[in-house]
Amino acid sequence: MAEQILLSSGLQHKSLPENYKRPESQRPKLDEVIRDSNIPIIDLSLSNKAHIISQITHACQSHGFFQVVNHDIQKECLEKVVEMAKEFFRLPVEDKMELYSDDPTKKIRLSTSFNVRKETVHNWRDYLRLYCYPLEDYVPDWPSKPPLFKDVVSSYCREVRKLGFQLLGLISLSLGLEEGYIKQVLGEQEQHMAMNYYPPCPEPDLTYGLPAHTDPNALTILLQDQEVAGLQVLREGKWIAVNPVPNALVINIGDQLQALSNGRYKSVWHRAIVNSGKERVSVASFLCPCSTTIIGPPKKLTEDGSPAIYRNYTYDEYYKRFWSRNLDQEHCLELFKSQ
Repeated sequence: MAEQILLSSGLQHKSLPENYKRPESQRPKLDEVIRDSNIPIIDLSLSNKAHIISQITHACQSHGFFQVVNHDIQKECLEKVVEMAKEFFRLPVEDKMELYSDDPTKKIRLSTSFNVRKETVHNWRDYLRLYCYPLEDYVPDWPSKPPLFKDVVSSYCREVRKLGFQLLGLISLSLGLEEGYIKQVLGEQEQHMAMNYYPPCPEPDLTYGLPAHTDPNALTILLQDQEVAGLQVLREGKWIAVNPVPNALVINIGDQLQALSNGRYKSVWHRAIVNSGKERVSVASFLCPCSTTIIGPPKKLTEDGSPAIYRNYTYDEYYKRFWSRNLDQEHCLELFKSQ
């Protein structure tokens, strides 16, 4: 039974099982992907802060995502986290199944695809979902295998949280707000992680690792596999490959920052594709508003007469709505537009 649930069971597939095959109109059309696009790369070590803020403004408006380099998280730390993810998914299936759940409300769980209870076509992906803040509340229940997992991943979580708050400060300034505005208005932010595992796929042109979606949180910090590409982002109606840059982290604007910015910044559609030759991992960290936080644009962004695009709502309301849907339905923010 376990082999039928988890793709990381070690079972080799010579062809793609029927329940992973997308209808022809929904397939990734890999030959149409743009592979040489100039994706914004922002060097956070530059002494000219105004220049960094200008670059962030442009990236958030034009792409909805960017990559950061010289972000103060050590190369060794990044490499160790990727290695921990690979080691975890290579564990014997009986060790992993202790953590398995298809309940999206569970705070620590191993699962597969996206929402196996609701979807009719599955995605070629297993993932380990971890709540990460406060660490002392959650680390005891994290996997105890591999042996170094808790130490390595918790160190990375602390570094990512610092970086996330630094970026929220720069994004605040880029919107003409006080540097601490977004961090303050989002409250005591939760932090989640998804370790994604995409095994070699016999027919990658028929399925997805993850289909097109936006992120329901505020800010996502993605650590890509340095050897195997798979992330693609929609821009101006075309899919763009986001190839790994050494020691870079991919930053994308989540739905809550689109709402807070009153639509100035875009929560971008992105997807993960798979390949036939190699396994791939990625580690996504999510900064999420406090569940009781009321999301709405600051007065400064509507005082020129621009109406608020979205009604005020709590993050808890949004998050529950997001998880009750299929991943590739219309943008969840559409359901929160002002009447």
